[in-house]
Amino acid sequence: MAEQHGYNTTSSANAFVVVFTVQALAGMWINSFIVAESCKAWFKKKSMNSNEKILLFLGCFRFWYLCTTWIYIIISVFFPQHLLHTGTSLTFAIFLCFLNSSNLWTSACLYAFYCIKIANFRHHFFIYLKAKIDRIVPWLLLSSVVLSLLNCSPFLQVTDEENSTSTNFTTHGIFWKVNEEIREHFSTIVLICTFGFSMAFIMVIFSAFLLLFSLCRHKHKMQNSSARSLSTAAHIKAMKSLLSFFFIYCVNYIILISTVYYNNENNLLTLLLLVLQYAFPVVHSLILIFSNPKLERIVLRILPCAQCKNAPGSPPKL
Repeated sequence: MAEQHGYNTTSSANAFVVVFTVQALAGMWINSFIVAESCKAWFKKKSMNSNEKILLFLGCFRFWYLCTTWIYIIISVFFPQHLLHTGTSLTFAIFLCFLNSSNLWTSACLYAFYCIKIANFRHHFFIYLKAKIDRIVPWLLLSSVVLSLLNCSPFLQVTDEENSTSTNFTTHGIFWKVNEEIREHFSTIVLICTFGFSMAFIMVIFSAFLLLFSLCRHKHKMQNSSARSLSTAAHIKAMKSLLSFFFIYCVNYIILISTVYYNNENNLLTLLLLVLQYAFPVVHSLILIFSNPKLERIVLRILPCAQCKNAPGSPPKL
């Protein structure tokens, strides 16, 4: 019975590694493409617009997040002895926490950018933000990095106390064991990380509410005007796109919180949640490519067999 249980666990872990490897390689290619094209445009124009800056940061964070996670999972599942009696696993945990938090905060900045750029409010403060958006974006990106560093800084407590506690990171299945031990011995870290992720989620909710309210109000005004066929259709498409992005972000947040508080290597549901969690930086980056006319044309040149001209649920083209 024990042998059967061990066989099932190993089979599930191997299947998870295979699926995630496909996801990681696809995600790294997609995000490296975004980074490469952004840098190429930067070198040509000697400047970047705000949208390109956000995409560059987002692509970098997501590439290294998927790459680092893939390396960590491979080592944890197939070569766990290389993580024993060292702080390697904690170093990975700190780095992954920073990259994941940066990914979430930069995604929230992208949504806030869409909100300020597209929404139409007459309040003086909002008009000021719209006029200064190009100067605000670099500060938003810097704030994302700083907040991500603050979010993962409590892991230093684990590094300081690793040798003074009974925490054992040397058992089999170290990929799941790290999360389990951190939840058990360092609950403050879990709460702070959850708070950081939640603040980014609240920023997305607030931006989505303002943007959808503005689009709905504009749609209502345009229904009886002469521009109804063009403007109203465009705003309905924008609403659907932004709702799709909001839905994807919400699902990712729920899955992320679920995996933070519940993680069991013997549970297939846990493996499914992890696969879905790591799919977010892949799927959303793909949508961003097909929402950008320039990137879409380049991708279709690289992949001549591609038939899809527009990805469903893509954000508005700016």
